This record gives sequence, structure tokens and C-alpha cells, in this order.
Amino acid sequence: MNEVMLILKSTHNLKHQSILYQDLDKDRKTLHVRQGKGRKNRLTLLSDSAFKVVQQYIQQEKPEDWLFPGQTKGRHLTERSVQKLFERAVESSGITKKVSVHSLRHSFATHLLEGGIDIRYIQELLGHQSTRTTERYTHVSVKDVRRIQSPLDQMEY
Repeated sequence: MNEVMLILKSTHNLKHQSILYQDLDKDRKTLHVRQGKGRKNRLTLLSDSAFKVVQQYIQQEKPEDWLFPGQTKGRHLTERSVQKLFERAVESSGITKKVSVHSLRHSFATHLLEGGIDIRYIQELLGHQSTRTTERYTHVSVKDVRRIQSPLDQMEY
């Protein structure tokens, strides 16, 4: 989680911060992902911090046609532009491991799992058909392995 925060905090352009934080329904605290991975639409969580950043951006920039307009009037920001701004944020953050925008999705799933959220809920939030796909997504951390107690240690002698 520290690396994700480093990346998000290293971006000082409000529009770019809003893009990395992302799309929303404040009342339902949900985020609409349209044409995401696999060209699927899905609904997931909207964090309070993401909503605050996007709300500041909207108040400051007052976008009209698109929440995140591109260089050309009437066009949205391209996927490649988001990738480039993410790459700049990673570089500014000092993180040296190989990551991509997609790494945020893996990180989200992993942190939910580490926080004790049932994998079936994570599957739904990620829009996966099978929990096997979700399991591949969620990296088992050393911290999680250390929390597992052997059944032998739970037995009384």
C-alpha cells in the first residue's frame, strides 16, 4: 500500500491525480469502470479519498464533454496518455520495480484480501467470472503467511 500511495502522492497535477484515483457515484460509493480489462463494464468501490480528489478537480477544471478530456476538443483522454502519466508518477515516486497502471488493480485486490475480505467479494468487485482468476490476481504476501497459525499450535497438550 505504501508504494501505491507514493505513486498517487507524486502526481501534483489535479487532473492526473483524479485519473489515477478515478470514476464515481458518490451516493452509492461506487465506481463505474467502462470498457475495462477484457472490454468489460463493472462496478466497484469508490473510496472517500478518490472522491475528494475528483471533486476538487471538477470544481477547478469544470470539464464539459468528458470527465477527462484529451488534447483534441470533444475527445476523451487516451489509454496511452494515462499509461504515460502513470509512468511519470512511478518515476517521480522513486519506485524502481516494474509496474503498470494495471498494477493498481492487483494491489487493490491484494490489499482487500490482506484486510480479510472474502475472495468472492473481491471476485465480484474485479468482475471475474471465476475465483480462480481472482486467486491469480491476489498475491499472497509474507505478512499473510505469518498470520496463519498451524492447527498443531492451536491444540492443547
